[in-house]
Amino acid sequence: MTQHNHQEQKARFMEALAESFSSEELQVGQLVSGQIVAVSGDVALIAVGGKTEALMDRAELGELRPGDNLEAIVVATAPEVKVSHRLAIERREREALRGAFANRIPVQGKVTGRNKGGYDVSIAGIRAFCPYSQIELGYPKNVDAYLGKTFMFLITEMAEDLSTMVVSRAAVLQEEREEAKRKAWEKIVAGAELEGTVKTIRDFGVFVDLGGVDGMIHVTELSHKQPVKPSQVVKVGEKIRVKVIEADREKERIALSLKALQPDPWEQVARSYQAGSQFTGRVARKTDFGVFVELPEGVDGLLHVTQLPAGVTLDDPSLSEGNEIKGFVREVDLERRRISLSLRPVATSDPWVDARERYPEGTLVEGTVDRVAPFGVFVELEPGLEALIPASESDVAKGKSLAETFLPGNKVAAVVLSVDPAQRRLSLSIKKAKEKKATKEFRQWAEEKKAKPEPQVTAFGMALLKALKEREVR
Repeated sequence: MTQHNHQEQKARFMEALAESFSSEELQVGQLVSGQIVAVSGDVALIAVGGKTEALMDRAELGELRPGDNLEAIVVATAPEVKVSHRLAIERREREALRGAFANRIPVQGKVTGRNKGGYDVSIAGIRAFCPYSQIELGYPKNVDAYLGKTFMFLITEMAEDLSTMVVSRAAVLQEEREEAKRKAWEKIVAGAELEGTVKTIRDFGVFVDLGGVDGMIHVTELSHKQPVKPSQVVKVGEKIRVKVIEADREKERIALSLKALQPDPWEQVARSYQAGSQFTGRVARKTDFGVFVELPEGVDGLLHVTQLPAGVTLDDPSLSEGNEIKGFVREVDLERRRISLSLRPVATSDPWVDARERYPEGTLVEGTVDRVAPFGVFVELEPGLEALIPASESDVAKGKSLAETFLPGNKVAAVVLSVDPAQRRLSLSIKKAKEKKATKEFRQWAEEKKAKPEPQVTAFGMALLKALKEREVR
Protein backbone atom coordinates (compact mmCIF):
# COMPACT_ATOMS: atom_id res chain seq x y z
CA MET A 1 0.00 0.00 0.00
CA THR A 2 1.39 3.42 -0.98
CA GLN A 3 1.91 6.19 1.50
CA HIS A 4 -0.76 8.21 -0.24
CA ASN A 5 -3.34 5.44 0.04
CA HIS A 6 -2.48 4.91 3.74
CA GLN A 7 -3.03 8.55 4.55
CA GLU A 8 -6.25 8.57 2.58
CA GLN A 9 -7.56 5.54 4.50
CA LYS A 10 -6.65 7.11 7.82
CA ALA A 11 -8.42 10.33 6.81
CA ARG A 12 -11.61 8.44 5.95
CA PHE A 13 -11.30 6.53 9.29
CA MET A 14 -11.03 9.76 11.24
CA GLU A 15 -13.86 11.36 9.27
CA ALA A 16 -16.15 8.43 9.93
CA LEU A 17 -15.19 8.51 13.58
CA ALA A 18 -15.95 12.23 13.85
CA GLU A 19 -19.40 11.68 12.36
CA SER A 20 -20.15 8.96 14.90
CA PHE A 21 -19.01 10.93 17.98
CA SER A 22 -21.81 12.01 20.23
CA SER A 23 -20.08 13.44 23.23
CA GLU A 24 -23.02 15.19 24.79
CA GLU A 25 -23.58 12.35 27.26
CA LEU A 26 -19.91 11.82 28.22
CA GLN A 27 -17.85 13.76 30.73
CA VAL A 28 -14.12 13.87 31.39
CA GLY A 29 -13.23 11.48 34.21
CA GLN A 30 -16.24 9.29 33.61
CA LEU A 31 -15.71 5.51 33.81
CA VAL A 32 -17.25 3.79 30.81
CA SER A 33 -17.49 0.22 29.53
CA GLY A 34 -16.71 -0.46 25.89
CA GLN A 35 -15.69 -2.89 23.19
CA ILE A 36 -12.73 -2.77 20.87
CA VAL A 37 -14.11 -2.19 17.38
CA ALA A 38 -10.99 -1.74 15.28
CA VAL A 39 -7.29 -0.99 15.45
CA SER A 40 -5.45 1.19 12.97
CA GLY A 41 -1.91 2.44 13.27
CA ASP A 42 -1.24 3.63 16.83
CA VAL A 43 -4.92 4.15 17.78
CA ALA A 44 -7.80 1.90 18.63
CA LEU A 45 -11.52 2.57 18.09
CA ILE A 46 -13.63 1.79 21.15
CA ALA A 47 -17.43 1.58 21.08
CA VAL A 48 -18.60 3.07 24.36
CA GLY A 49 -22.34 2.77 24.03
CA GLY A 50 -24.93 3.42 21.33
CA LYS A 51 -23.31 5.10 18.34
CA THR A 52 -20.67 6.76 20.52
CA GLU A 53 -17.13 5.75 19.72
CA ALA A 54 -13.83 6.88 21.19
CA LEU A 55 -10.15 6.79 20.45
CA MET A 56 -7.57 5.11 22.70
CA ASP A 57 -3.80 4.76 22.50
CA ARG A 58 -3.08 1.34 21.00
CA ALA A 59 -0.24 0.81 23.52
CA GLU A 60 -2.85 0.50 26.28
CA LEU A 61 -4.44 -2.58 24.67
CA GLY A 62 -1.77 -4.97 25.86
CA GLU A 63 -3.08 -8.46 25.05
CA LEU A 64 -6.58 -7.20 24.16
CA ARG A 65 -7.89 -7.68 20.61
CA PRO A 66 -10.88 -6.39 18.56
CA GLY A 67 -14.08 -7.77 20.02
CA ASP A 68 -12.76 -7.75 23.62
CA ASN A 69 -14.55 -5.72 26.29
CA LEU A 70 -12.80 -3.29 28.60
CA GLU A 71 -13.28 -0.39 30.99
CA ALA A 72 -11.85 3.07 30.34
CA ILE A 73 -11.80 6.60 31.70
CA VAL A 74 -12.91 9.49 29.50
CA VAL A 75 -9.94 11.84 29.22
CA ALA A 76 -11.30 14.22 26.51
CA THR A 77 -14.62 14.96 24.79
CA ALA A 78 -13.48 17.41 22.11
CA PRO A 79 -12.56 17.64 19.34
CA GLU A 80 -12.96 13.85 19.68
CA VAL A 81 -13.72 11.52 22.54
CA LYS A 82 -10.61 9.95 24.00
CA VAL A 83 -10.47 7.27 26.66
CA SER A 84 -7.75 5.52 28.70
CA HIS A 85 -7.88 1.90 29.76
CA ARG A 86 -4.73 2.37 31.92
CA LEU A 87 -6.38 5.07 34.01
CA ALA A 88 -9.40 2.83 34.53
CA ILE A 89 -7.11 0.12 35.84
CA GLU A 90 -5.36 2.61 38.13
CA ARG A 91 -8.71 3.88 39.43
CA ARG A 92 -9.85 0.34 40.16
CA GLU A 93 -6.58 -0.37 41.93
CA ARG A 94 -6.81 2.80 44.01
CA GLU A 95 -10.38 1.94 44.98
CA ALA A 96 -9.20 -1.56 45.83
CA LEU A 97 -6.39 -0.13 47.99
CA ARG A 98 -8.88 2.08 49.85
CA GLY A 99 -11.08 -0.98 50.40
CA ALA A 100 -8.10 -3.03 51.56
CA PHE A 101 -7.17 -0.29 54.04
CA ALA A 102 -10.72 0.03 55.35
CA ASN A 103 -11.18 -3.73 55.76
CA ARG A 104 -7.61 -4.63 56.82
CA ILE A 105 -7.05 -6.84 53.77
CA PRO A 106 -3.36 -7.59 52.94
CA VAL A 107 -2.08 -6.42 49.55
CA GLN A 108 0.93 -7.45 47.50
CA GLY A 109 3.91 -5.16 47.26
CA LYS A 110 7.49 -5.25 46.05
CA VAL A 111 10.38 -3.84 48.09
CA THR A 112 12.13 -1.50 45.65
CA GLY A 113 14.61 0.26 47.91
CA ARG A 114 15.43 1.36 51.43
CA ASN A 115 16.20 4.58 53.22
CA LYS A 116 17.22 5.67 56.69
CA GLY A 117 13.96 4.68 58.33
CA GLY A 118 12.72 1.77 56.30
CA TYR A 119 11.83 0.43 52.86
CA ASP A 120 10.22 1.80 49.69
CA VAL A 121 7.45 -0.55 48.60
CA SER A 122 5.63 -0.43 45.28
CA ILE A 123 1.95 -1.39 45.55
CA ALA A 124 -0.11 -1.21 42.35
CA GLY A 125 2.43 1.30 41.04
CA ILE A 126 2.03 3.52 44.10
CA ARG A 127 4.92 4.18 46.46
CA ALA A 128 4.43 3.09 50.07
CA PHE A 129 6.69 3.14 53.12
CA CYS A 130 7.45 0.20 55.44
CA PRO A 131 9.47 0.94 58.62
CA TYR A 132 12.35 -1.44 59.42
CA SER A 133 10.50 -2.60 62.55
CA GLN A 134 7.52 -3.66 60.42
CA ILE A 135 9.26 -5.77 57.79
CA GLU A 136 9.63 -8.74 60.16
CA LEU A 137 8.48 -10.01 63.54
CA GLY A 138 11.40 -8.49 65.36
CA TYR A 139 14.09 -6.22 63.96
CA PRO A 140 15.63 -7.62 60.73
CA LYS A 141 19.12 -9.08 61.09
CA ASN A 142 20.03 -8.25 57.47
CA VAL A 143 18.24 -5.14 56.22
CA ASP A 144 19.25 -5.75 52.59
CA ALA A 145 17.84 -9.27 52.51
CA TYR A 146 14.35 -7.97 51.59
CA LEU A 147 15.30 -5.81 48.60
CA GLY A 148 13.73 -6.84 45.31
CA LYS A 149 11.37 -9.32 46.96
CA THR A 150 7.58 -9.38 46.93
CA PHE A 151 5.55 -9.81 50.12
CA MET A 152 2.04 -9.30 51.46
CA PHE A 153 1.58 -6.06 53.42
CA LEU A 154 -1.16 -4.55 55.55
CA ILE A 155 -1.89 -0.86 54.93
CA THR A 156 -1.75 0.86 58.32
CA GLU A 157 -1.96 4.52 57.20
CA MET A 158 -3.31 6.08 54.00
CA ALA A 159 -3.94 9.63 52.75
CA GLU A 160 -7.19 10.24 50.88
CA ASP A 161 -5.30 10.91 47.64
CA LEU A 162 -2.90 8.00 48.32
CA SER A 163 0.03 10.42 48.43
CA THR A 164 1.09 8.83 51.71
CA MET A 165 0.77 5.12 52.48
CA VAL A 166 2.43 3.24 55.35
CA VAL A 167 2.44 -0.55 55.29
CA SER A 168 3.45 -3.41 57.61
CA ARG A 169 4.54 -6.92 56.80
CA ALA A 170 4.90 -7.76 60.51
CA ALA A 171 1.17 -7.22 60.99
CA VAL A 172 0.47 -9.77 58.24
CA LEU A 173 2.89 -12.25 59.78
CA GLN A 174 1.30 -11.78 63.20
CA GLU A 175 -2.19 -12.36 61.82
CA GLU A 176 -0.95 -15.46 59.98
CA ARG A 177 0.60 -16.70 63.19
CA GLU A 178 -2.62 -16.16 65.12
CA GLU A 179 -4.62 -17.93 62.43
CA ALA A 180 -2.16 -20.82 62.43
CA LYS A 181 -2.44 -21.05 66.22
CA ARG A 182 -6.22 -21.09 66.02
CA LYS A 183 -6.19 -23.91 63.48
CA ALA A 184 -3.53 -25.80 65.40
CA TRP A 185 -5.49 -25.66 68.67
CA GLU A 186 -8.47 -27.23 66.91
CA LYS A 187 -6.41 -30.44 66.65
CA ILE A 188 -4.55 -30.27 69.97
CA VAL A 189 -6.43 -32.32 72.56
CA ALA A 190 -5.19 -34.83 75.12
CA GLY A 191 -4.61 -38.16 73.43
CA ALA A 192 -4.19 -36.78 69.92
CA GLU A 193 -1.27 -38.00 67.82
CA LEU A 194 0.30 -35.18 65.80
CA GLU A 195 3.29 -34.50 63.59
CA GLY A 196 5.62 -31.68 64.53
CA THR A 197 9.07 -30.27 63.89
CA VAL A 198 11.80 -30.16 66.53
CA LYS A 199 12.37 -26.46 67.17
CA THR A 200 14.66 -26.21 70.19
CA ILE A 201 16.55 -28.71 72.34
CA ARG A 202 17.28 -28.07 76.03
CA ASP A 203 18.72 -30.27 78.79
CA PHE A 204 15.26 -30.57 80.38
CA GLY A 205 13.36 -31.36 77.19
CA VAL A 206 12.51 -30.61 73.56
CA PHE A 207 10.23 -27.91 72.08
CA VAL A 208 8.20 -29.00 69.07
CA ASP A 209 6.42 -26.75 66.54
CA LEU A 210 2.95 -28.18 65.94
CA GLY A 211 2.15 -25.81 63.10
CA GLY A 212 1.64 -22.50 64.89
CA VAL A 213 2.04 -23.42 68.55
CA ASP A 214 4.84 -25.06 70.47
CA GLY A 215 4.57 -28.07 72.74
CA MET A 216 7.24 -29.52 75.00
CA ILE A 217 8.47 -33.06 75.44
CA HIS A 218 9.95 -33.38 78.92
CA VAL A 219 13.18 -35.36 79.06
CA THR A 220 11.35 -38.16 80.88
CA GLU A 221 8.92 -38.50 77.94
CA LEU A 222 11.56 -38.84 75.24
CA SER A 223 12.34 -42.51 75.74
CA HIS A 224 11.53 -45.48 77.94
CA LYS A 225 15.25 -45.70 78.58
CA GLN A 226 16.30 -43.33 81.34
CA PRO A 227 18.24 -41.18 81.78
CA VAL A 228 18.84 -39.88 78.26
CA LYS A 229 20.28 -36.75 76.66
CA PRO A 230 17.67 -35.03 74.45
CA SER A 231 20.28 -34.31 71.76
CA GLN A 232 20.88 -38.06 71.44
CA VAL A 233 17.21 -38.74 70.73
CA VAL A 234 16.18 -35.97 68.29
CA LYS A 235 17.76 -33.26 66.11
CA VAL A 236 16.66 -29.67 65.41
CA GLY A 237 14.52 -29.55 62.25
CA GLU A 238 13.61 -33.23 62.48
CA LYS A 239 9.97 -34.15 61.91
CA ILE A 240 8.61 -36.41 64.63
CA ARG A 241 5.27 -37.89 65.63
CA VAL A 242 4.16 -37.16 69.18
CA LYS A 243 1.23 -37.81 71.49
CA VAL A 244 -0.49 -35.00 73.39
CA ILE A 245 -0.65 -35.85 77.10
CA GLU A 246 -1.85 -32.44 78.31
CA ALA A 247 -3.34 -29.39 76.56
CA ASP A 248 -4.25 -26.17 78.41
CA ARG A 249 -5.21 -23.47 75.93
CA GLU A 250 -5.78 -20.84 78.61
CA LYS A 251 -2.20 -21.22 79.84
CA GLU A 252 -0.95 -22.11 76.34
CA ARG A 253 0.76 -25.15 77.76
CA ILE A 254 1.08 -28.34 75.73
CA ALA A 255 2.80 -31.43 77.13
CA LEU A 256 3.88 -34.02 74.58
CA SER A 257 5.32 -37.52 74.67
CA LEU A 258 7.54 -39.37 72.24
CA LYS A 259 7.84 -42.58 74.23
CA ALA A 260 4.04 -42.97 74.42
CA LEU A 261 4.13 -43.99 70.74
CA GLN A 262 7.02 -46.42 71.23
CA PRO A 263 6.70 -50.08 72.27
CA ASP A 264 6.83 -50.35 76.05
CA PRO A 265 9.85 -52.51 76.98
CA TRP A 266 8.40 -53.10 80.46
CA GLU A 267 5.76 -55.34 78.94
CA GLN A 268 8.55 -57.64 77.81
CA VAL A 269 10.27 -57.31 81.21
CA ALA A 270 7.12 -58.58 82.90
CA ARG A 271 7.19 -61.67 80.70
CA SER A 272 10.94 -62.30 80.90
CA TYR A 273 11.84 -61.72 84.54
CA GLN A 274 10.54 -62.89 87.89
CA ALA A 275 12.17 -62.86 91.30
CA GLY A 276 14.89 -65.48 91.34
CA SER A 277 15.33 -65.66 87.57
CA GLN A 278 18.71 -65.04 86.00
CA PHE A 279 19.72 -62.01 83.96
CA THR A 280 22.51 -61.00 81.60
CA GLY A 281 23.28 -57.34 80.96
CA ARG A 282 25.93 -54.70 80.50
CA VAL A 283 27.15 -52.19 83.06
CA ALA A 284 25.67 -48.85 81.94
CA ARG A 285 26.86 -46.48 84.66
CA LYS A 286 27.90 -46.32 88.30
CA THR A 287 26.68 -44.30 91.26
CA ASP A 288 27.70 -44.10 94.89
CA PHE A 289 24.96 -46.57 95.81
CA GLY A 290 25.36 -49.15 93.05
CA VAL A 291 25.48 -50.00 89.38
CA PHE A 292 22.83 -49.56 86.67
CA VAL A 293 22.74 -52.51 84.31
CA GLU A 294 21.24 -52.25 80.82
CA LEU A 295 19.15 -55.32 80.06
CA PRO A 296 18.51 -56.57 76.49
CA GLU A 297 14.95 -55.22 76.62
CA GLY A 298 16.34 -51.66 76.75
CA VAL A 299 15.60 -50.96 80.41
CA ASP A 300 18.03 -50.45 83.25
CA GLY A 301 18.06 -52.50 86.44
CA LEU A 302 19.74 -51.46 89.68
CA LEU A 303 22.46 -53.59 91.21
CA HIS A 304 22.68 -52.09 94.70
CA VAL A 305 26.05 -52.08 96.41
CA THR A 306 24.63 -54.41 99.08
CA GLN A 307 23.96 -57.01 96.40
CA LEU A 308 27.56 -57.40 95.29
CA PRO A 309 29.32 -60.65 96.23
CA ALA A 310 30.98 -60.57 99.64
CA GLY A 311 34.30 -58.76 99.41
CA VAL A 312 33.54 -57.17 96.00
CA THR A 313 33.39 -53.36 95.78
CA LEU A 314 32.17 -50.95 93.12
CA ASP A 315 35.78 -50.44 92.04
CA ASP A 316 36.13 -54.06 91.00
CA PRO A 317 37.31 -54.31 87.34
CA SER A 318 34.47 -56.71 86.57
CA LEU A 319 32.04 -53.80 87.09
CA SER A 320 33.65 -51.48 84.55
CA GLU A 321 31.20 -49.72 82.21
CA GLY A 322 30.41 -51.85 79.17
CA ASN A 323 31.27 -55.15 80.86
CA GLU A 324 28.76 -57.98 80.64
CA ILE A 325 27.62 -59.39 83.96
CA LYS A 326 25.27 -62.16 85.00
CA GLY A 327 23.25 -62.51 88.15
CA PHE A 328 19.78 -62.86 89.63
CA VAL A 329 16.63 -60.77 89.68
CA ARG A 330 15.61 -59.77 93.20
CA GLU A 331 12.41 -57.86 92.50
CA VAL A 332 10.35 -56.51 89.57
CA ASP A 333 8.11 -53.50 90.32
CA LEU A 334 6.11 -52.80 87.15
CA GLU A 335 4.08 -50.01 88.72
CA ARG A 336 7.18 -48.02 89.64
CA ARG A 337 9.11 -49.40 86.65
CA ARG A 338 11.99 -50.67 88.70
CA ILE A 339 13.93 -53.89 88.59
CA SER A 340 16.33 -54.83 91.37
CA LEU A 341 19.28 -57.09 90.58
CA SER A 342 21.82 -59.08 92.57
CA LEU A 343 25.07 -60.92 91.95
CA ARG A 344 24.22 -63.24 94.83
CA PRO A 345 21.75 -66.14 94.79
CA VAL A 346 18.35 -64.72 95.78
CA ALA A 347 15.42 -66.24 97.58
CA THR A 348 12.43 -67.19 95.49
CA SER A 349 10.18 -66.93 98.57
CA ASP A 350 10.31 -64.90 101.77
CA PRO A 351 12.80 -66.65 104.11
CA TRP A 352 11.55 -64.64 107.10
CA VAL A 353 8.13 -66.27 107.16
CA ASP A 354 9.27 -69.33 109.13
CA ALA A 355 12.64 -68.00 110.31
CA ARG A 356 11.73 -68.47 113.99
CA GLU A 357 11.02 -72.16 113.46
CA ARG A 358 14.12 -72.76 111.35
CA TYR A 359 16.45 -70.71 113.56
CA PRO A 360 15.27 -71.16 117.17
CA GLU A 361 17.12 -69.30 119.91
CA GLY A 362 20.20 -71.12 121.09
CA THR A 363 20.80 -72.85 117.76
CA LEU A 364 24.39 -72.95 116.55
CA VAL A 365 24.48 -71.68 112.92
CA GLU A 366 27.08 -70.92 110.29
CA GLY A 367 27.00 -67.90 107.98
CA THR A 368 29.11 -65.81 105.62
CA VAL A 369 30.45 -62.40 106.62
CA ASP A 370 28.86 -59.79 104.35
CA ARG A 371 30.02 -56.45 105.73
CA VAL A 372 31.24 -54.81 108.91
CA ALA A 373 29.78 -51.76 110.62
CA PRO A 374 31.03 -49.94 113.75
CA PHE A 375 28.24 -51.53 115.77
CA GLY A 376 28.54 -55.10 114.51
CA VAL A 377 28.98 -57.64 111.75
CA PHE A 378 26.35 -58.54 109.16
CA VAL A 379 26.23 -62.22 108.27
CA GLU A 380 24.23 -63.87 105.49
CA LEU A 381 22.69 -67.13 106.66
CA GLU A 382 20.88 -67.82 103.37
CA PRO A 383 19.71 -65.82 100.35
CA GLY A 384 17.47 -63.03 101.59
CA LEU A 385 18.11 -63.64 105.28
CA GLU A 386 20.73 -61.53 107.00
CA ALA A 387 21.70 -61.58 110.69
CA LEU A 388 23.69 -59.20 112.90
CA ILE A 389 26.42 -60.05 115.37
CA PRO A 390 26.50 -57.06 117.74
CA ALA A 391 30.00 -55.82 118.52
CA SER A 392 29.47 -56.83 122.16
CA GLU A 393 28.79 -60.44 121.06
CA SER A 394 31.69 -60.68 118.62
CA ASP A 395 34.25 -61.87 121.22
CA VAL A 396 36.78 -59.42 119.79
CA ALA A 397 39.23 -58.08 122.33
CA LYS A 398 38.73 -54.46 123.38
CA GLY A 399 40.67 -52.08 121.15
CA LYS A 400 40.83 -54.54 118.28
CA SER A 401 39.00 -53.65 115.04
CA LEU A 402 36.03 -55.71 113.91
CA ALA A 403 37.11 -55.18 110.28
CA GLU A 404 40.46 -56.81 110.98
CA THR A 405 38.85 -59.88 112.53
CA PHE A 406 35.89 -60.39 110.21
CA LEU A 407 36.68 -60.35 106.50
CA PRO A 408 33.85 -60.37 103.91
CA GLY A 409 33.35 -63.88 102.56
CA ASN A 410 34.71 -65.67 105.63
CA LYS A 411 32.59 -68.28 107.41
CA VAL A 412 31.66 -67.77 111.06
CA ALA A 413 29.82 -69.90 113.63
CA ALA A 414 27.47 -68.25 116.08
CA VAL A 415 24.51 -68.93 118.32
CA VAL A 416 21.08 -67.46 117.64
CA LEU A 417 20.23 -64.90 120.33
CA SER A 418 16.84 -63.66 119.03
CA VAL A 419 14.57 -63.76 115.97
CA ASP A 420 12.01 -61.08 115.01
CA PRO A 421 10.40 -61.95 111.63
CA ALA A 422 8.14 -58.87 111.74
CA GLN A 423 11.12 -56.52 111.95
CA ARG A 424 13.31 -58.85 109.88
CA ARG A 425 15.95 -58.98 112.56
CA LEU A 426 18.03 -61.89 113.70
CA SER A 427 20.82 -61.50 116.30
CA LEU A 428 23.79 -63.84 116.73
CA SER A 429 26.52 -64.30 119.33
CA ILE A 430 30.01 -65.67 118.81
CA LYS A 431 30.63 -65.49 122.56
CA LYS A 432 27.74 -67.81 123.22
CA ALA A 433 28.95 -70.10 120.44
CA LYS A 434 32.37 -70.39 122.04
CA GLU A 435 30.86 -70.93 125.48
CA LYS A 436 28.60 -73.54 124.05
CA LYS A 437 31.52 -75.22 122.31
CA ALA A 438 33.63 -75.22 125.50
CA THR A 439 30.73 -76.59 127.51
CA LYS A 440 30.11 -79.27 124.93
CA GLU A 441 33.78 -80.26 124.91
CA PHE A 442 33.91 -80.42 128.74
CA ARG A 443 30.77 -82.52 128.90
CA GLN A 444 32.14 -84.78 126.21
CA TRP A 445 35.40 -85.16 128.19
CA ALA A 446 33.47 -85.80 131.40
CA GLU A 447 31.30 -88.38 129.75
CA GLU A 448 34.33 -90.07 128.27
CA LYS A 449 36.14 -90.05 131.67
CA LYS A 450 33.12 -91.42 133.46
CA ALA A 451 32.82 -94.22 130.98
CA LYS A 452 36.55 -95.15 131.32
CA PRO A 453 37.23 -97.71 134.23
CA GLU A 454 39.80 -96.91 137.03
CA PRO A 455 43.07 -99.00 136.81
CA GLN A 456 43.52 -101.83 139.44
CA VAL A 457 46.62 -101.58 141.81
CA THR A 458 48.36 -104.80 142.85
CA ALA A 459 49.83 -105.56 146.34
CA PHE A 460 53.28 -104.91 145.02
CA GLY A 461 52.18 -101.61 143.65
CA MET A 462 50.60 -100.61 146.94
CA ALA A 463 53.85 -101.41 148.76
CA LEU A 464 55.82 -99.37 146.23
CA LEU A 465 53.59 -96.37 146.64
CA LYS A 466 53.90 -96.58 150.45
CA ALA A 467 57.72 -96.71 150.23
CA LEU A 468 57.79 -93.65 147.96
CA LYS A 469 55.64 -91.63 150.36
CA GLU A 470 57.86 -92.53 153.34
CA ARG A 471 60.91 -91.50 151.35
CA GLU A 472 59.37 -88.12 150.58
CA VAL A 473 58.75 -87.64 154.32
CA ARG A 474 62.40 -88.28 155.25
